[in-house]
Amino acid sequence: MDDLKTEGTAAYLSFNRSEWAALRANTPMTLSARDLAILRSVNEEVSQEEVVEAYLPLSRLLNLHVAAARNLASVKDAFLGRPAVRPPYVIAVAGSVAVGKSTFARILRSLIARWPDRPKVELITTDGFLFPNAVLHERGLMTRKGFPESYDMRRMIRFLADIKGGEPEVAAPLYSHEAYDIVPGESQVIRQPDVLIFEGLNVLQSGAHPILASDFFDFSVYLDAAEDDIEAWFLERFLLLQKTAFRDEKAFFNRYKDLNQDEAIEFARNVWRSINLPNLRENIVPTRERASVVLTKRPDHTLGEVRLRRM
Repeated sequence: MDDLKTEGTAAYLSFNRSEWAALRANTPMTLSARDLAILRSVNEEVSQEEVVEAYLPLSRLLNLHVAAARNLASVKDAFLGRPAVRPPYVIAVAGSVAVGKSTFARILRSLIARWPDRPKVELITTDGFLFPNAVLHERGLMTRKGFPESYDMRRMIRFLADIKGGEPEVAAPLYSHEAYDIVPGESQVIRQPDVLIFEGLNVLQSGAHPILASDFFDFSVYLDAAEDDIEAWFLERFLLLQKTAFRDEKAFFNRYKDLNQDEAIEFARNVWRSINLPNLRENIVPTRERASVVLTKRPDHTLGEVRLRRM
């Protein structure tokens, strides 16, 4: 195991925050404080300074990667003697529950969409590829929601293959966090984006399927943090949602809205330690070393260390 850790470290270049921030070069800041207020999640403040020092260097790197990928695609088309095509550039965002993937992906999407050539950027989460609750109940998997076996991997792979294949329209199932279930008969339709951000717990995982989701990714980001910090963020988010979204009578978690604070913390901590923490240790952290870049967050949600894969 120590040898594997050493090999994983050797595969990356490491940067502290100031070193990473310097790689922004002259990339302009294109998001206002109002933009960030709209994009952030309920329990995660993201300052303009954070975007400048943490996100803009990544935006610059991705801009260079996308340009290189387009050039390579043109070379291949010329070699094959066919009209030039430009397949979508797919960016994966992985990490634990409550680590901040949703906020990160939304901000990244907004930054990319503001590049000088104004690319069309779409964002998809893997929640839509969970099996419906009825199927999870039937298979005894409701307490394994978020684990690899709770996802319809065939449908996810088919979606990514169609996206990369340039299909005019590709539909993904729609997931409701309020209902905690797939929305019957509804979907999110993606129409030939220039860039697709694909965000979720399981995006870098391997499995029994001969084709992996990661086979379709051009770049991948893993959001990392200490287990204790992620647990604290999970508890904080649960308490905030208990006072807001859980008040809706149609919400799946409405039954927990009247728990007192001690009861709510006990319930949330049990969910974390019995479901989310085992999933993190068994299925999510082991995929970290497959990412193109690993961004490690500090207890206040800000970026600390960055590891960039050498190859």
